[in-house]
Amino acid sequence: MRLGFFTRILDEVPPGERYRLAAEQIRHAEALGFDTAWVAQHHFDAAEGGLPSPLVFLAHVAAETRRIRLGTGIITLPLEDPLRTAEDTAVLDLLSGGRLEVGVGSGGTPASFAPFGRDSADRAALYAEHLAVLVRAWSGEDLGGGNRLHPPAPRLTGAVWEATFSVAGGARAGRAGNGLMLSRTQPRPADRPEATLAELQRPIVDAYLENLPPDATPRIMASRTAFVADSRTEALRHAERGLSGGRLPFELPDSDLDRRITAFDVHVGTPQDVIETLRADPVLDRVTDLALQVHSVDPPHPLILRSIELLATEVAPALGWVPSAERSLA
Repeated sequence: MRLGFFTRILDEVPPGERYRLAAEQIRHAEALGFDTAWVAQHHFDAAEGGLPSPLVFLAHVAAETRRIRLGTGIITLPLEDPLRTAEDTAVLDLLSGGRLEVGVGSGGTPASFAPFGRDSADRAALYAEHLAVLVRAWSGEDLGGGNRLHPPAPRLTGAVWEATFSVAGGARAGRAGNGLMLSRTQPRPADRPEATLAELQRPIVDAYLENLPPDATPRIMASRTAFVADSRTEALRHAERGLSGGRLPFELPDSDLDRRITAFDVHVGTPQDVIETLRADPVLDRVTDLALQVHSVDPPHPLILRSIELLATEVAPALGWVPSAERSLA
């Protein structure tokens, strides 16, 4: 299992400082042996996520790191020009020394589509069309008039990850031989508002594996919220603040913190607390990659750094993770 650090870039500071802190968190994760770092893309809404241009940000981070792999989680592909995305990812992969992982998805915020002249109702068709163009470009195919992607980027055809909430999406990613990205949480069906995350995601994994070509290697990444602190009291204090007022598919008072932690699929507490709850997640027995983030708790930056340390030194090793430096010596 590879260990990843994921950030939506939500520190409560001005945008430039947000980016500086996120870059520091990724450097910290690299120093502690994390295998991957992932950043989310969001347009317009700073409270939802502070980064509209993940490839620009990752180019900056690539210059400040040497080993950690850098991924998008995700690029909202229906809103992008796929040829420009192919060019930008090709350049970034070269600049990073072949460390780029490309997570893509159809997007989850309908209001973001109108400014781009797109209709959210068309997202599925646009996603399929743009992904096909992206893969053709990376593969070196003729893009019209004898033009081919430069610089060439054939490696990136094997670095695609598809994010999905659905069984059909899992099957699609499997058929393509791409990686499967599972979210830290996801919408509950109207008739099953208190379904567990594992109950929703296990069928997606099943569909992915059932449709994967026989010669393809499974790549399954699960993102999970995990905030680890030196004391349970400290962790719960920040969880109470971060989880209050959040939207749920059913009524739940802010005062019922334990049920909110469960409803938001959050792993929080001391290292032992988080080890126990992550071990109880049956989806994680089947993943190749585990990406951990502090959202939706969103504690202050120093506590994020401390959580990264505790995840790398205590939590992840208890789950079977071995730092890359130790793996290379084995």
